[in-house]
Amino acid sequence: MSRPLLAEFETPEALVRALRLARADGHRAIDAFTPFAIEELSAAFDPPRLPVRPIMALAGFGSAAAMYALQWYSAVHAYPLNSGGRPLHSWPVFLLVPFEVGVLCAAIAGLAAMLRACGLPRLHHPLFAMPRFERASQDRFFLLVAPHGEPDPLRRTLEEAGARLVSEVHA
Repeated sequence: MSRPLLAEFETPEALVRALRLARADGHRAIDAFTPFAIEELSAAFDPPRLPVRPIMALAGFGSAAAMYALQWYSAVHAYPLNSGGRPLHSWPVFLLVPFEVGVLCAAIAGLAAMLRACGLPRLHHPLFAMPRFERASQDRFFLLVAPHGEPDPLRRTLEEAGARLVSEVHA
């Protein structure tokens, strides 16, 4: 698999033109780095759907069901104690602990899933070592593109669109 290419541009128009040309050729735009917001870029990058909510629901409901089953087993089968003629399976009494444990496990799973989906904790990103990348917050515009196949046609496309520097990102 080819490494992604990082292209540096002087103007936002050149960045948008390069993005359109790269996507027209079948390459996948990963991200753009600009010192200010550009309207044309917001529609170009579709945010990925993160699985945080399903993971939280699965962890919350699963742990709540497990706690309810644990209480039911211990009260009905393992240590049945008839207190005051009440039924052994007194479900209203069993609801507090599963609710609390379900909320706790959902919160912990949500935090872990969010950190995993965002790629955190990551103390250093390979883009930080790229030449002149610190200018992305000052006066330059950068486009990170994953080539479809060989990187040479993409490199030529980016240079024709006005890229001052095109370099491979080493992971």
